[in-house]
Parts: sequence; structure tokens; C-alpha cells
Amino acid sequence: MKRSKLVRTAALAAALALAVTGCTGTESASGPGTDGRIAFLDYGDFGGGSNPQANYNPYLDATRLGATEYVFEQLIAYDSYGCQAKPWLATQWTWTDPQTLVWKLRDGVTWNDGKPFSAEDVTFTYDMLKQHKALDTKGIWRYLSAVETTDPQTVTMRFTQPGAAAFTLFGEIKIVPKHVWSAVGDPVTFTNAEKPVGTGPFTVKAFNPQQLTLGRNADYWQADKVKVDELRFHKADGGGQIDQLKLSRGEYDTNAMFVPDIKKAYVDRDPEHNKYWFPSGGSISVYLNLTKAPFNDTAFRKALVPAFNRQEIVDKAQLGYVKPASQTGLVVPGQAGWLPKDLPNQGVASYDPAKADADLTAAGYPKNGAGKRVGKDGKPIAFSFRVPGSWTDWVQAQRIIVANLNALGFTVRAETPTPEAYENDRAIGNYDALLGVHGGSCNMFRNFQEPLASDQSAPIGKKAVSNFVRWNDPRTDQLIATLRTATDEAAQKTAVADLTTVMTEQVPVIPLWYGAKWFQYRTAKATGWPNEQNPYAAPSDNLLIITHLQPAGTPAK
Repeated sequence: MKRSKLVRTAALAAALALAVTGCTGTESASGPGTDGRIAFLDYGDFGGGSNPQANYNPYLDATRLGATEYVFEQLIAYDSYGCQAKPWLATQWTWTDPQTLVWKLRDGVTWNDGKPFSAEDVTFTYDMLKQHKALDTKGIWRYLSAVETTDPQTVTMRFTQPGAAAFTLFGEIKIVPKHVWSAVGDPVTFTNAEKPVGTGPFTVKAFNPQQLTLGRNADYWQADKVKVDELRFHKADGGGQIDQLKLSRGEYDTNAMFVPDIKKAYVDRDPEHNKYWFPSGGSISVYLNLTKAPFNDTAFRKALVPAFNRQEIVDKAQLGYVKPASQTGLVVPGQAGWLPKDLPNQGVASYDPAKADADLTAAGYPKNGAGKRVGKDGKPIAFSFRVPGSWTDWVQAQRIIVANLNALGFTVRAETPTPEAYENDRAIGNYDALLGVHGGSCNMFRNFQEPLASDQSAPIGKKAVSNFVRWNDPRTDQLIATLRTATDEAAQKTAVADLTTVMTEQVPVIPLWYGAKWFQYRTAKATGWPNEQNPYAAPSDNLLIITHLQPAGTPAK
């Protein structure tokens, strides 16, 4: 099943995070776990490309191995399903003003070589990213002006402008030890291949191009929560068929992959233990070119919201793996706490072609005698709808979308350009309507700024940064600016609620379904995996997950 570039990126991020936790069961079994722990868990791929080498530099995204997710830690750990920041290496954080953030660090943390962790390590890490821009893959120094050690357990960060919009990034910056990395000649090329030193729950035990094994760090600052002695990762096959077979045979304790007919291929093989949860990611949405009539008419766009059979798209084009998306642009139910309190059905629109027909007519777009929908100029409305031709699930969705629109009297041409042509035409505004992806992260500022802020747009013919529909609304820009500067969560939620009202009342884009975050897990050896009944974390939140797992048979907490 093909995905858009953004969806593929999200899937790769989730896969790496789990790849960061993945193996097959092809090597000899270790002895039983001690002290009520699990001997080992097998996860999926471990990253590093097609020819992986020992590389534990956490900032080299293209070539690092998944071990970095368990060797190194960050100031906060995000539950990226419910979008809640959890204290980690930092126990608390305070905005003393919109441009100053003070972190209090955790006492008693040591590096896995026994040296104490301190504020100097945090300051050194951030200064290193400033000095070596190639390592600042999250772009944190676009926002920071200085990072200072206030005392051994306190770090003060100063921003060039209000810094709230950058806060989620602190859950992604891995802290490295000053006493090791200060002696490195070039951190950009440093592979950190020999006994990487981190504060995390595991250390590197063994590696070859086919397998990566991590061992439990007995001196970890919350070692009592880590019940697994080993994590074993295994190199994935390029096409996925071998990995799918191994998954179906129960050789993985967890993985992150697309599997056709997951129930038959996986669950039914061992219904007691084989489970899956595909939480929602970004919104796949109808993008209309708002510089063209009739798409520039709010009443027209609003009338189209109930025109699409989202459930049919979910069932037929997405194999029932995903859920219809909320018109608000938020991912529900995980982000439901950010919605206006009185919003029906969390903003998910029902399919109601009769309502769409009536609302279009009331908005000045009736049908003529031949049953064709006409514009305010009296001419039949005809336009194209594009998706990349090689993204097969989107092509399936396109058929349903076009059929829904044609049934309302429009004349819609399905076009399937190459991905490169699609992305170029989308950027310069050379289209009528197409599918696009937005949102899905815990950074509420970016979730709305990227698709809707006027400074992310461009004139037709010029490449827009990310506002491909060319939405230009002063009220939207004002709310996004408020969201960028608000350090108080209550103020952030007020701004987000107002932005969801823009989405529902002015309809700059029309979300249809959520992209899936693939996640399979087995309960034969370990329980406590996140799932729909207990969504304490997203599948990619490795540190949160590993500190929640319990040996099978352990009473639930």
C-alpha cells in the first residue's frame, strides 16, 4: 500500500522508533529472565539503511541504528498519542517569561559508565548542536539564543522570540555526555561505535549487519521499571514478505508494518496473544485551490463537507485500518481535549449527500435541466481531482471521491500524475483539487501553521512552503501567532479551539481519513503494550513503552 511522502515519512519515523525496538526470533534463546523480568523481546528493523554499520550517533538520522532510542534520553518524554509531556531527565520546567525556559534536572542520574549526569551535559549538548548545524536536525537553534548552566541541576534556555512553539522539540533532542563528546574531533562524522555512553535503560550488547542486541542497564535511574533483560532487533527484508511471514509465525514480539488482512494473516494465527493497534496520524484531506471559483466560496466548501463517504473510503481504500478524520484538523480521540466542548461527534462529519445537495443549491450552485451542477455564471462546474498514480490506496480513495462528486452533478476528471509532478504542481498551485496531508503531531502550532498560515503560502506559480491551498485569512494568522507565543496550556487550548472553528466554519481544507501508525504486538511474553483500551503512549514512544511492560501473567497495575 503506497503512501504520500508525508505519510511515508511518518511511517518511517514510527518504524524507526519501533525499529529501534525490533528483532526476529532467529537466534538462540537466552536463559530465563531474572528477578521477575522477561528474558528477551524480539522487535523489527533497526535502521541504518541497506548496509547498516555500527553507528550510535543519535543525530545522524539517515544512518544511526535504533539503539540510540534506548541508550540516550531527553529532557522530557512525550506521550505523543495524548500529547502530554512527561518528566524525564528533567523533573520540571518553568517559563519565567515567554522567551525564557528554566529546567530542573533529575537527581541521581548516572551515565552508563558510572559518571554523574549534570546540567553541564545538557548545556554542552545544545551548544554542540549550535556549533555543528548538520546535527541540529530538529532546527532547535532557529528558536534558541542561548543555553546556560544556572547550577549543577538547573539549565536556563533563552529564545530569540517567544519559544512555546518549539517546546515539543525538547522531547526529541537526545542528551550526550560532555566527558565523551568534548573529546570528539568531528561530531558530524562521529559514529560513536564503541560502547556508546548514555543515561538510557539499555546498552549495546552485540551487533552485526543482521542483528542488534541491547542489554538492560542495571544502573538505570528507573531500572525497577524495566522488566526486559534484552531487546533483539533484526534486519528487515526489502520487500516485507519475509517479515510479514515472521510476524504471522509469532517471531516478533512487536513490529510496525502494513499487513494486508491483518486479522487473517496475524491475529487468527494466535488470537490469545497476537494483537494490533493502528492509532491515527495526520489527516488525509481534500485540498481545493482557493484561488479559483467556486472553491474560493466558503458556502461552497462548507456544503462539500458531508459530500464524501469517509466510511467507504476507510473500508475499501484503507482496508478498515483507519478512522474517518475530524473536520477540526485534530487527531481524535487522542487530541479531543483540545476541541471546543460543544462540538458534535468530535467534528467527524457524516456522509449526507442529500444535505450536500441542498446546501449547494442554497449557496447558489443548483443543478440544470440535465442534472449538472452549475456555477454562479450558469456554466456547468467541471474540474480535475489528482492523486499520485503509484499510491494505490489513494487511487482507490480517489475513485470513491470522484463518484461522490459526480453524483452531486459535478463533472470531475480523475488524474493520476507521477508523485514528482503531483508534488510540484501542488506546491505552485497548478491544480483544481487533490489529496494532501497535514497535522498529526503534538506541536499544535505546526499542525495549523503549516497548512493555514499565510506566510507558508505563495502566489500561484511560486512554490508555497506548506500552505498549498493558499489560505489567506487575518484571523487565522492572528490565532496562529497567539499559539506561537502562548506558554500557558489554557491559552494554547483557547487558540486551538478557535482554529478548529475556522476549520469547521470556513473549511480551508476537508479532512477525510487519518493515516495509520502501524503497530503489532504479542502478549505471550510481555503485557502492558499501549492499545486502544490503554492508550498511554503512541507506538513510537519507546521509553514510555519499555518502562510499562510487565512479564506475561503479572497482575495488571
